[in-house]
Amino acid sequence: MKIEQPDFPIASEEFAGRLVFVTGGTKGAGEAMVRRFAAGGATVITTARQAPEDPDFPASVITGNLATAEGAAKVAAQITGTFGVPSILVQNLGGSDSPGGGFAALTDDMWMKELNLNLLAAVRLDRAFVPAMLQRRSGVVIHISSIQRLLPLHESTTAYAAAKAALTTYSKALSKEVGPKGVRVTAVSPGWINTENTAVFLQRLAESAGITTQQAQQNVMAALGGIPLGRPAWPWEVAELVAFLASDRAASIQGTEYVIDGGTVPTI
Repeated sequence: MKIEQPDFPIASEEFAGRLVFVTGGTKGAGEAMVRRFAAGGATVITTARQAPEDPDFPASVITGNLATAEGAAKVAAQITGTFGVPSILVQNLGGSDSPGGGFAALTDDMWMKELNLNLLAAVRLDRAFVPAMLQRRSGVVIHISSIQRLLPLHESTTAYAAAKAALTTYSKALSKEVGPKGVRVTAVSPGWINTENTAVFLQRLAESAGITTQQAQQNVMAALGGIPLGRPAWPWEVAELVAFLASDRAASIQGTEYVIDGGTVPTI
């Protein structure tokens, strides 16, 4: 699914002169973030297991595995040596492939895999880049968490939800430590996002149940307890929130978490 730009004007020089590093930025909301920062004039770097085939992809892609300490250190060293220290760091990498079956189905290896991908990758990269941000007394770090930290699905997302909850808590702690020294830290927690993977997932559900993809989408929304907005978010909508938080327009925003879920979380 092609990531479209929004149909409203974007200030083409908003991020001019900024070096932006978005982890996991070749698909879905991560790709939308890359394109949004590039449209705003930034020099953008991202990571992936494999480089995208699009010759016009608007970012330098570094291949590597951020879910290991060695992989994160290698990517950080390559970025610092080639580009310098990012002025904006968006920790978007995340996901889950743990099996269903509840807590008893999760082995230690599965737990560590979820924690490495959804928590420790961000911790390690912050440790690599934030000290230099502190030295120059400027920088922005945005951690992409998830509403799963508030609405875990015990059948299939316990480890992922726990890792994202830890990421949000860590983000708050980091903001309190580095905020007085010029580095802003915030978190963004999306709900269901309408990505290419979502489309594949809905198609699979529809085929197995003998229903339309629209009906499958309604069934998923019902399982989430409903989305009052009536639909998942589009990737560019999440990217626009991230761009705002990274911009000078959000200069006084620090240590907070922004939920973008169409109203899925039923509490304040």
